[in-house]
Amino acid sequence: MDLARAAAQDLAAPGHVGDHLGMEVEGERLATHRFACTDLGYRGWHWAVTVARVSRSKTATVCEAVLLPGPDALLAHEWVPWSQRLAPGDLGVGDLLLTEADDDRLEPGYTAAGDGDSNDSSAGVLSEDVDRVALWELGLGRARVLSPIGRDDAVDRWYSGDHGPSAPIAEAAPAQCSTCAFVTPLAGSLRLLFGVCANAFSPSDGSVVTFDHGCGAHSEVAVLPGPVEITEPFVDDLGYDVVDPLLPDHPDGSVDDAADGEDLGHS
Repeated sequence: MDLARAAAQDLAAPGHVGDHLGMEVEGERLATHRFACTDLGYRGWHWAVTVARVSRSKTATVCEAVLLPGPDALLAHEWVPWSQRLAPGDLGVGDLLLTEADDDRLEPGYTAAGDGDSNDSSAGVLSEDVDRVALWELGLGRARVLSPIGRDDAVDRWYSGDHGPSAPIAEAAPAQCSTCAFVTPLAGSLRLLFGVCANAFSPSDGSVVTFDHGCGAHSEVAVLPGPVEITEPFVDDLGYDVVDPLLPDHPDGSVDDAADGEDLGHS
């Protein structure tokens, strides 16, 4: 045990090797001693020193000495590749994001449909070339296109985003994007629900919007609502207020009594 402790002390900072935690037999004449690590930065860790003794030898030698985490040790998070922890908006200028070959958001953009004999390899190659040319002419000549899974992910993300119907600006809009001249529908099945805003004064300019989205820059807002007229205060000259006739008592010689006397004198 003294040999194992000395090996741990050679690796650790002074005073960071604690009590002996036990010994485990790894094999014939092979054992591992464990010592507590007292370094505050490595709570729950321990030093593991494996020693061995060859046959017919009276002295043991150190095989390895390492610092290992225990069940309660504080560990770093499991490493995740950059491509998997990337969040929307993280991709910057010059960054490259690898798309996996089996990405379920994508599917092949064309399929060879050989019209000739299956044994005729040249006919199959010719048919494949024709299919590729035809698809390129249609503007679909891409190795992969969006799969139903990828399309549904985009629909959910766009519809619940800032350019969907639940956005605060859409709830306060005078009309929906479906009736706005500045919205250009998308192609394919997405044209049933989405378009691109082409209004330079709209906060959604250049973004995909849902047809039930909206903003204050709608093309059919031709007349702004007029200002609200503020009327003059109404004063009722004919009305009167009833005053409680019960006045507080006044002592003799009060101002009220003097006023009453003056009135009587002038009458």
